[in-house]
Amino acid sequence: MRARKIGRPAGWGAEYGVNVNHDQVVEQLLALMKEGDLDELRVRFGETSFELVRREAQPMAPVAYAAPPPGAGLAGPGPHVAQPGAGQPTAAQPAGPPAHAHVVKAPLVGVFYRAPAPGAEPFVQEGTRVQPGQVLCILEAMKMMNEITAEVSGIVTKIGPQNGELVAVDEVLFWIEP
Repeated sequence: MRARKIGRPAGWGAEYGVNVNHDQVVEQLLALMKEGDLDELRVRFGETSFELVRREAQPMAPVAYAAPPPGAGLAGPGPHVAQPGAGQPTAAQPAGPPAHAHVVKAPLVGVFYRAPAPGAEPFVQEGTRVQPGQVLCILEAMKMMNEITAEVSGIVTKIGPQNGELVAVDEVLFWIEP
């Protein structure tokens, strides 16, 4: 991506008593993005700032439908047949943490690393006793390594993501039980 200096779009200058039409400003900024083939544009003038990001249309994931059980046609309700594992959590419906567990969630989007370097011992494993302030993992975001630390003492009973996996904001990283 290349950067270039541009003049102020028409309508800027509310700080100086000029009426600003934000719709026109956004249209002009979008035109600049298209003209310069930019994926992202951030502009700030005084207290007003605009951030425009071009996103490609994401294909929708295919929807899977379960086939009806044999004999469940138009004849009406039949006897209820218990399916194996019915009522138990599945991969699509994981069990929640125990009521007394402290849940550590990702504070930002980033790549989850269990160890300080490739090949090094992980900071913690399931069963590790931790103290407040102890490093649990690293989240890499924008080439910055962010240490995630324990807020409570206890035993790590679950580690959510796999090493090297991209995590989202508020994704569960760890369960820590007292």
